[in-house]
Amino acid sequence: MTSKLIRSGIAVLALLAAPLAARAADLGEPYKAPAYIAPVFSWTGFYVGLNAGYGFGKSNWDFPAGTSVSPDGFLGGVTLGYNLQTGHWVWGLEGDLDYANIHKSDACGVGTCELKTDWFGTARGRIGYAGWNNFMPYITGGAAFADLKASNSATGSESKWKVGWTLGGGLEYALYSRWSIKAEYLYADLGKLSCDAACGASPDDVTYKTQIVRAGLNYRF
Repeated sequence: MTSKLIRSGIAVLALLAAPLAARAADLGEPYKAPAYIAPVFSWTGFYVGLNAGYGFGKSNWDFPAGTSVSPDGFLGGVTLGYNLQTGHWVWGLEGDLDYANIHKSDACGVGTCELKTDWFGTARGRIGYAGWNNFMPYITGGAAFADLKASNSATGSESKWKVGWTLGGGLEYALYSRWSIKAEYLYADLGKLSCDAACGASPDDVTYKTQIVRAGLNYRF
């Protein structure tokens, strides 16, 4: 009887000791911190920014026949936009207005012909792909507008706001949760400015096409 009680007691102690031993073994292992999960970045929201760059293009004149100038120069200004991200795709609207110092003059007949731009802006849609971490390449297109001034030193000048179209693309990179930088290329066609007698003949149409290369810094709300 006594031996049975002893064996039963040993069995009970073994059952009680097993979980304690397993717990002790767990405590002896090095502590492992939970795996870090990086927050998911989103492009959705309004943003404002600054941009600056260089513009270069070509302007052809009906009169004097064969007259052509190639305006170029600096431009810079402000940007306002909104993005909506759905999966890897980013859909956006963006507008900008830049002060421009883009101009060029050349001899034309008895005078000097010049094409000058003081202001340049766009209102565009954007489609971006956000599938490579914080990089987002995008294409863009919409309306372009500029304050164009055509002048002939021998006859006079004409200045008008012209509206045309623009297409381009770029690459934007998110630096932190709210800041991003971008590089962008745009091609814009501003159509024709009717300078007429002020530029030496009637009619006298002046065309203007330009390319813009610029960088930008944006802040998202």
